[in-house]
Parts: sequence; C-alpha cells; structure tokens
Amino acid sequence: MPSIADNLAQIEQELLKDTRLVAVTKTKPTSLLTEAYAAGARLFGENKVQEMVAKYEELPKDIEWHMIGHLQTNKVKYMAPFVSLVHSVDSFKLLKEINKEAKKNDRVIDCLLQIYIAREETKFGLSEEEALEIITSAELAALTNIRVVGLMGMASNTDDLNVVRLEFRGLKNTFESFKSHENGQVSMRELSMGMSGDYLIAQEEGSTLVRVGSAIFGSR
Repeated sequence: MPSIADNLAQIEQELLKDTRLVAVTKTKPTSLLTEAYAAGARLFGENKVQEMVAKYEELPKDIEWHMIGHLQTNKVKYMAPFVSLVHSVDSFKLLKEINKEAKKNDRVIDCLLQIYIAREETKFGLSEEEALEIITSAELAALTNIRVVGLMGMASNTDDLNVVRLEFRGLKNTFESFKSHENGQVSMRELSMGMSGDYLIAQEEGSTLVRVGSAIFGSR
C-alpha cells in the first residue's frame, strides 16, 4: 500500500504549476498529519473548527490552516487567531462575524465565497447573484479585516464526469466575470474546486486550490 508520502508525491506530480494542494485532514489523527507534514505538505484543510484548533495547537506553526467546511458564526472566534483562508463563506452575516473576530486579533483574514454549483439540495452556498451582491455592496467596504480573494464550489456527487466538468466550468466563468468588480478588498485570485475524485478535471477547468483527503490518507 502506498504511503502518505507516496500519495502526496503522486498528486503533486499531476498538478499544474498554478494549482496548489490542500490536504484535507478532517477526522485524521495528528500522527497522519505529522507524516504528511514530513513529506512536505503545508496546506491543511479542516471541516470542523474544534478539530482544527486542537490540531493547530499540536502541530508546527508554519502550517496554513484552511477552513473548508460549513462554518457557524459562533465558532469563528476560536479559529480567528490563526486561520489562513476560509473557503466556505456562504452569507454576508458570516463575513461580518469573521471581520469582527479578525479585528479583535489584529488580523486580516482571507475568505472565499462558496458558490452553489451542484445539483443536490444538500450543499451550502450562495447563488451567483447573491455573491455578486456581496462583492458590490457598499457595506463590504466597512469590513476592513477581511478580504474576498476568490470563490469555492463543490460539484455534484455523480459518476457523470461531464456534469462535474460543466459545473466547474460554470464556476470558472463566474470567477472570471467577477474580476471586473475587483478593488482593494475583492480580488479573484483563488478558485477552490476539486476533491479526491475530480481534482484533475478541476485543475483542467482552472482550479487554483484542490481539496484532497482520501487520495492522500486513504478512505478509512
């Protein structure tokens, strides 16, 4: 069975130079994270704030922690001192909370707006219109402790890779169209899409961050 280091090397080899790998560490023990760290992984993605905080305290401090799961406003304060990037912002209310907690920690926190692109009803996210409303709203200018640096999306959970490709392509088009609204606080530089089953398609469609867990750590 290939080791975590082998899996990481394999994936890194497949990635284009503009695509970075976020190792999805949710539910994995710190021993496995330490193995990934030793093999060179520095971007770790977590779904739950409590788990991320516990691991942050145990692991080396040059790790970039990415929040990739659904985020509740009451949990923001726990990760605000250290989180590098929040992929899953799905409301203006949440942006305001991240800004408030970032300010308390004297930080500026980078955020991605999560766009709903899948066919399933279960995924969180904003419509393209709602996201546009956020990045063009006058209220956003008051949130000086956050930056919107791109978009995130999750494709439908389907074996039909054409569906997946079209969903990613649609998100990339949205991402490109939002570039005309860039300002000091909004820049479209990160496009987070693609997971273990579809990261190669995602990078072909322009992803800058792929979120890969089971292909690195195994599916247990």
